[in-house]
Amino acid sequence: MSRVYNFSAGPAVLPEEVLREVAEEMLDYNGTGMSVMEMSHRSKAYQEIIDTAEADLRDLMNIPDNYKVLFLQGGASLQFSMIPMNLMKNGEADYIVTGQWAKKAYQEAQKYGKANKIATSEDKTFSYIPDCSDLPISENADYVYICENNTIYGTKYKELPNTKGKILVADVSSCFLSEPVDVEKYGVIYGGVQKNIGPAGVVIVIIREDLIRDDLPENVPTMLKYKTHADAGSLYNTPPAYGIYVCGKVFQWLKKQGGLEAMKEHNEKKAKILYDFLDESKLFKGTVEKKDRSLMNVPFVTGDPELDAKFVKESKEAGFENLKGHRTVGGMRASIYNAMPIEGVEALVAFMRKFEEENA
Repeated sequence: MSRVYNFSAGPAVLPEEVLREVAEEMLDYNGTGMSVMEMSHRSKAYQEIIDTAEADLRDLMNIPDNYKVLFLQGGASLQFSMIPMNLMKNGEADYIVTGQWAKKAYQEAQKYGKANKIATSEDKTFSYIPDCSDLPISENADYVYICENNTIYGTKYKELPNTKGKILVADVSSCFLSEPVDVEKYGVIYGGVQKNIGPAGVVIVIIREDLIRDDLPENVPTMLKYKTHADAGSLYNTPPAYGIYVCGKVFQWLKKQGGLEAMKEHNEKKAKILYDFLDESKLFKGTVEKKDRSLMNVPFVTGDPELDAKFVKESKEAGFENLKGHRTVGGMRASIYNAMPIEGVEALVAFMRKFEEENA
């Protein structure tokens, strides 16, 4: 069975080289005589795996020493609660709502304090990023929250909001490690790994040390305190051990590709192939304002739901998986994360061209 081109938004395509490597080590990791899947998280061998993974991630992202890297569970969705629980000192925060996940985070924050929606792109089905150069930032806000790349709607912040000195918190789940970032611009930068880095089940939180508080309300569960995990080096309880191991392999793969600068170049090249086709096509069109287009998630439509359904069906038969758009927007979406080879995008465009000719 040959591998398909998998355009899933997550869990998503992983580098084939990494998959082969973990397959080879499945029964015997590094001479231990066992799989990482069955290894004690308290063992020397596992400690080395998690330490190496953290060191490689710090290297890739140039993470400053005053930031902690936490490998946690519960996906990005649990962070929607952990962030306000841990960071709302004044009980107030500002949210910029540019898609479904930012909206969910905003709704969750309302359970813990006052959450202000200071900008949104809901008026046009989240098809653009609002101007964030001069926002009504609340004086009392503990942080300003964004979802940097919107998986469902295919938008991406090209410039970070002007937070007027307030801490920026960003969910980067679907653009994690796709390009260089300046970690110091954020108080917290986090993401679920199942889109661009590893198998589902791990969320990575990069948090500035001064934001890890000791004085949280009594009723905050032990497992939901950043301090619990920071103090224990992400090993307070059994972590998603195998998932972290695979993430570590992907970090090494990324370094081998030339790091995040090289990844950005590769991703721009890939996205250009698809966007250029969408811009000239008479049948297909992209749904996002050009200036806000994501390099990772590309939604598009024909304008006819029946034709969209036909395209999804025929593309699947041709070996292109998971091109159906999210149920909230319909149409199609191609997620073209780091591990999607350029040939995959070229093959998709060739298929779209043929489909257009047959259905013009």
